[in-house]
Amino acid sequence: MPAIASEKNDRGRHHELPSYSAEWLAQHGAEYTATEIAQQPNLWRQLAVVLANRDANDNAFLAPIFAQSTLRVLLTGAGTSAYAGDALAPWLRTQGMDARAVATTDIVSNPTEYLDANVPTLLVSFARSGNSPESVAAVTIADQVVNNLWHLILTCNEQGELYRYALTHDNALCHLMPEGSNDKSFAMTSSFTCMTLAAMALIGRIPRDTFSQRVDSIATVVETGMTEWTHTANSLADKDYQRLVILGSGGLAGVARESSLKSLELSAGQVATTFESSLGFRHGPKFMIDEQTLVIQFISSDSYTQQYDIDMYREIHANSQAMHQLALTVGNPAGLDGDVVSVSDTAFSDVWLTFPYVVFAQMLAMSKSLQLGYSPDNPCPTGEVNRVVQGVTIYPFSHH
Repeated sequence: MPAIASEKNDRGRHHELPSYSAEWLAQHGAEYTATEIAQQPNLWRQLAVVLANRDANDNAFLAPIFAQSTLRVLLTGAGTSAYAGDALAPWLRTQGMDARAVATTDIVSNPTEYLDANVPTLLVSFARSGNSPESVAAVTIADQVVNNLWHLILTCNEQGELYRYALTHDNALCHLMPEGSNDKSFAMTSSFTCMTLAAMALIGRIPRDTFSQRVDSIATVVETGMTEWTHTANSLADKDYQRLVILGSGGLAGVARESSLKSLELSAGQVATTFESSLGFRHGPKFMIDEQTLVIQFISSDSYTQQYDIDMYREIHANSQAMHQLALTVGNPAGLDGDVVSVSDTAFSDVWLTFPYVVFAQMLAMSKSLQLGYSPDNPCPTGEVNRVVQGVTIYPFSHH
């Protein structure tokens, strides 16, 4: 399969994802997806600058909220935006926060199961467009239910309803992601990673100089790895797999969830996908593996957790049921035989591994989409599934 050449964003900068030509991408409906995958390291660095410049303003809003001893942090969004919360909530709990990932689709359909009137709550809304019906409704319903409520809105669209909401409400802080993050393609790529990074800095309260240095390091890892990862993704996509299993532990299970969705979306459902934790996979979901299955495992950098990841990897390898198996790691952990991609020799905690791991999965999803003959920018041209969800009826909610 051809590979990804130079693309430009609106500012004229080149972003290269080896080794497709721009002409080939345009002909096959992949130019937006390719650009939006490739531009991410640049957008992350831009985001770090914005966050550093806004630190005093952000702290003035957030510090009194974080001082609430019984504060609950609800991380919410729909689809990919919800999975940002899944990836971050376990890490935020290690930072001493009562952080919970709850999709807007759950809040809207079952408000009283997730919103507590008497618990001070920071509702963190991840929203690429800010126009998804459930995302807007979740904010409105939370305002009705929770007595002490604040909003942190992370969005990519200054024309969206949530962005406009923040402008007129004193209990809301909004961060607009860098220009170019409001993906034009069907699948969320730049938007997911930028919003996830912003939440790490703002809710995880990482000092801005430390954050900027770490962002630059992980951006360099991704830039350095893109050539190898593109060739690996192309090679995997050329295999005739019809099922994809992605495994991870802790927050990396959330990353696996988002990564599996990318392939489901861009293959228009032709690749059946699932995700699980490494330990949870034995408890039934392992039936997913057959001779047409590709298994990808996100190996934790935590030495304790890593033991369980490697045990599962070796078990799948020994059973020889899958068509192919790939592990993504940091360094070269002992006990991994077969196809292994080390994304970096530098130690990173799992929350930072979100970014190289998910970028690889985005590349694979795009490559498989092209191999199957779809257009990654719009794999469903007939409109049954849309970039911004349509056809949702929001019913009035009365809180007593």
